[in-house]
Amino acid sequence: METRARVPWLGGLESERDARLRELAARFLHEKTISPIGELALDPVQRCMLAALCCLPLIEFGAEGLRGWSQLIVYPDAFRVNRSHVDAAGVLHEWQDDLIGEAWESGPMILSWADVVADCEDPQAGFCVAAHEMAHKIDALDGALDGTPPLPRPWQREWARDFQAAYDALAARVDAGEDTAIDGYASESPEEFFAVATEYHFSDPQLLEEEMPEVAAHLRRFYGPSSFAAIRA
Repeated sequence: METRARVPWLGGLESERDARLRELAARFLHEKTISPIGELALDPVQRCMLAALCCLPLIEFGAEGLRGWSQLIVYPDAFRVNRSHVDAAGVLHEWQDDLIGEAWESGPMILSWADVVADCEDPQAGFCVAAHEMAHKIDALDGALDGTPPLPRPWQREWARDFQAAYDALAARVDAGEDTAIDGYASESPEEFFAVATEYHFSDPQLLEEEMPEVAAHLRRFYGPSSFAAIRA
């Protein structure tokens, strides 16, 4: 299958998990509108790639992770968004961000096609923008974008405890100007920490295990084993 050849994370799936992913991806293609922007054209195989990547984090969680949104917007490359914020003094601040992905709590998911392709070409580099944005979508399902997805109550308490401790430790190191093995962007907020950790689960699980074993254990339980769980050289 051409999609499998282009998405390296699919190669190591057990047959049962592979079947679940195929069912989820078919549902994704049926339910979601994939909207390429500008001159970008996506052929059927490329659309299947996007569906498979977006559904990869849902193999264990299930189709509930597709609830609440209907559109995937795909830009050819990184895209620019306008931001604004009114500070405590009432001063309006405006700026622009260049992004490779974005997930609105109750709106579309947005991806840069160039970065999706780059992730697939170097799948063990610690990056997977589609998994990152899907983590945000899953996170938002319980009504709070806070780095804790919907979980049974006892697990939720353990997750919140372990993720908060790892997040605080990383943020302290970043604030102190230290170089960190885990991308410092994860220290921006608990929700970004969860999304960045999700990328490492799929693309460099050994590094995540070495740096944050409790977080790695939760993500293995939540997402299932990574295709790249072999010991890194």
